[in-house]
Amino acid sequence: MTYPFGAVVGMDDMRLALLLNAVSPAVGGVLVRGEKGTAKSTTVRALAAVLPPVDVVAGCRFACDPAAPDPECPDGPHSADDRPVTRPARLVELPVGASEDRLVGSLDLERALTEGVKSFEPGLLAGAHRGVLYVDEVNLLHDHLVDLLLDAAALGRAYVEREGVSVRHAARFLLVGTMNPEEGELRPQLLDRFGLTVEVAAPRDADLRAEVVRRRFGYDADPAGFTAAWAASERELADQIAAARALLPSVVLSDAALRQVTSVCAAFDVDGLRADLVTARAAIAHAAWCGRTDVTEDDVRVAARLALPHRRRRNPFDAPGLDDDTLDQALEDSRPDSPPDDDPTPPEGTDPTDGPGSPPDGGGTPPPGDASPDHRNGHSGGAEGESGPAPQDGAAAEEQPTTAPRGEGGGHTDAAPAPEKAAVAPDAAFRVQRLEVPGIGAGAAGRRSRARSERGRVVGSRRPEGSVTKLHLVDTVLAAAPHQRARGRTGTGLRVERDDLRQATLEGREGNLVLFVVDASGSMGARSRMAAVKGAVLSLLMDAYQRRDKVGLITFRGGDAELTLPPTWSVEAAAARLTSLPTGGRTPLAAGLLRAHETLRLERVRDPQRRPLLVVVTDGRATGPRGGDHLSDARRAAGLLAAAGTASVVVDCESGPVRLGLAASLGTALGAQTMRLEELGAESLVRTVREAA
Repeated sequence: MTYPFGAVVGMDDMRLALLLNAVSPAVGGVLVRGEKGTAKSTTVRALAAVLPPVDVVAGCRFACDPAAPDPECPDGPHSADDRPVTRPARLVELPVGASEDRLVGSLDLERALTEGVKSFEPGLLAGAHRGVLYVDEVNLLHDHLVDLLLDAAALGRAYVEREGVSVRHAARFLLVGTMNPEEGELRPQLLDRFGLTVEVAAPRDADLRAEVVRRRFGYDADPAGFTAAWAASERELADQIAAARALLPSVVLSDAALRQVTSVCAAFDVDGLRADLVTARAAIAHAAWCGRTDVTEDDVRVAARLALPHRRRRNPFDAPGLDDDTLDQALEDSRPDSPPDDDPTPPEGTDPTDGPGSPPDGGGTPPPGDASPDHRNGHSGGAEGESGPAPQDGAAAEEQPTTAPRGEGGGHTDAAPAPEKAAVAPDAAFRVQRLEVPGIGAGAAGRRSRARSERGRVVGSRRPEGSVTKLHLVDTVLAAAPHQRARGRTGTGLRVERDDLRQATLEGREGNLVLFVVDASGSMGARSRMAAVKGAVLSLLMDAYQRRDKVGLITFRGGDAELTLPPTWSVEAAAARLTSLPTGGRTPLAAGLLRAHETLRLERVRDPQRRPLLVVVTDGRATGPRGGDHLSDARRAAGLLAAAGTASVVVDCESGPVRLGLAASLGTALGAQTMRLEELGAESLVRTVREAA
């Protein structure tokens, strides 16, 4: 017995988005994003009870419509004489840990082994046809299942080609997903497949919260009585959905309303044209829900608020949502009676000062105190003028060591540490190469390193140690085949014994703990270099976010290292700490590596299956108080990490004409891969491969 849909308190946007899809499944589904404990799953599961019933062919496992049966239905062909039955619409849940067989279906092993008959066992996609497919924690769904789900959602059909079975069947369903953004984002391809998206949060009003608790207590105490009390409201809601569905074909999207839709989508600079189609369909559904046959500006406004927020995000750290002023302006500009712009922007290349009262040369006289940079610097033109103003705050001086290097260079400095500088904004983020932990792990599902798992692609088989969770059919048959005569096989069945069984070996991807150790000392403090370093680390953080990694951040400068952010799932917090990070002081590289060693030691105790990846971002210098061999200290600390088997990557940030190669030496001590800052981008990898070829 499910909680009544009408008894949900608040959550107006989520309820409306679900109802619009119930009226018009062509809208394309709903993605519900929000913090835990906000009734996301409860509301979605309650939707099925208010959906109109469906007519299906009796005995058809694929829910064929008697009025238009699927000509490729595996249970067909169906004739007009087949008896139709009416049943409630189904809500099928796809568990995050489901196997590929469970989703798309597979060969009926029991009949294949005992009767020698090739028979198809339908999966969840068949069960969801003409109903609702619900994926809780959809952002944690394994990649290979996401690919299958994308294909079915896009084509409206499921294709199964495996184990000697070739099956096609209709799979049109209302796709509903719920997720907690703190646990990672969706792949952009799947995100775009959801027609509408809503953000939900617990109400902050004390009275509303009290009503939520009151109703939940009432349901828990007497589910049947509580549901009966809301039965009339549920029937009324179901009738309203049915009436809106009947009215839907009569709703007219006028040219003016269509122009409003396209103007809004263009104003928010969304990618592709799917946004225009979804917004138009949602506006039509909203008009039908309100009992109108014409789409109004209010319908377009509601549809845009639900269809566009997730399509205008450019990276995972962008906050979803629409700017009300931009939406209002776009709607106003698209009205037929909208007045022309009284102050148009001058055409490109036109000087806005041209006109009456301007000097003959069109240049105008700059106001006092508004001299050009060349005049302010006391000279005109020249190389310095072309490259920008002179470095401030001693930035240029910090590009080189403050004293001549001793030994291999950068071992220590006698000069006073550089003063602390304010944080600089990071450069633009970019797509980075995938950094992996070598070998094959067994950690939680993710998208970074290779791992043995209970779901993924089949890479082989082995004898099972206990119960068989996924049978490798072909290898099982091959193991049993040589013994059939000795076992007295008769008929078409196959005699299989315990020793013949083979467990499929699956390989997928795991998430890792990516621990960043970032040099924030004075040697990194040149403004352009630190902005580039922050941009690179931010790009790596975005990559970790998309690959479902746990992240941590250690920074070192001055006299010590700091665990700026303990290992967490909140990549946004790491990005915020990084952006506000100041620079200055000496370079306690050894302290940063020792802090990383201790942090990883504790994490191995807390989460032994999650393999770490250490990313050290530095120019390799190691400085400190007089009298110490700080480079040797750093290498000894690196040896501790290498002895523990820590997979590491050193990002070499050294720049300038004189390069000491200290980061590469550190990488050797760590047993790490060393990459220059500019080599992190995925495009540089493609370019390198092409040049090599």
